[in-house]
Amino acid sequence: MSRPEAQGGAGSALVIKNLSAGYHGTEVLKDISFSVNSGDYIGICGPNGSGKSTLVKIILGLLPPQRGEVSLLGTPQPLFRDWQRIGYLPQGLQFFNPHFPATVDEVIRLGRLSSKKFPKRFNREDMLAVERTMEWMGISHIRGSMIGELSGGLRQRVLLARALVNEPELLVMDEPTTALDPETRESFYRLIFEMNQERRSTVLLVTHDTATIGKYASHLLYLDKEIIFYGSFDEFCNSTEMTGFFGAHGQHLVCHRH
Repeated sequence: MSRPEAQGGAGSALVIKNLSAGYHGTEVLKDISFSVNSGDYIGICGPNGSGKSTLVKIILGLLPPQRGEVSLLGTPQPLFRDWQRIGYLPQGLQFFNPHFPATVDEVIRLGRLSSKKFPKRFNREDMLAVERTMEWMGISHIRGSMIGELSGGLRQRVLLARALVNEPELLVMDEPTTALDPETRESFYRLIFEMNQERRSTVLLVTHDTATIGKYASHLLYLDKEIIFYGSFDEFCNSTEMTGFFGAHGQHLVCHRH
């Protein structure tokens, strides 16, 4: 299997070395090492229970690793404090409370306030950042709408705007399209691709949808407690080793990008 070494360097957004993690004595991740260059768009795939969400929690400092090292934007994670440089869109749109009493504008403002110290005050710079983000995401016209009244696709676009309002250098998304219909899901992937191309933000997107992510992401990280494959999609599509692992049909689903 393809087992990358974590090289790291000045252009690295994320470096993980010899990472292992688990819960209650059960190992979920085993000796994970890889690095992500600034501007890359990584699709993180794997079966249920493969450790994808655990990896996200460790990257974001929500769960301590049992062993190994994590470096974020050139800084060892234990010393990292600039969390406004990282955007996060979690799972759970399907559990969203439709009666949550907030407008689109208020939800996006929360993204600016989250990185402020007390007293948390919203200033002119924050207002301009919210305006820019809503305009870029094409949602200025619904700024006064209650978020619970929106369709799933628009609601997810608003939550993405909240994650982007600080113009993060690294955007981490954990299965953001689970509750979306196929057409809306495709539109969401296209939006993330355009953001990655235009803003050069680094993207880590966890998904089960390997057949679609191959159209947009620059690299595939396939995880099943350990790294099965990490590399470009061209490398994946030309790998006879991956043909043997995934089967010709499974490999074709990922590689069929048109």
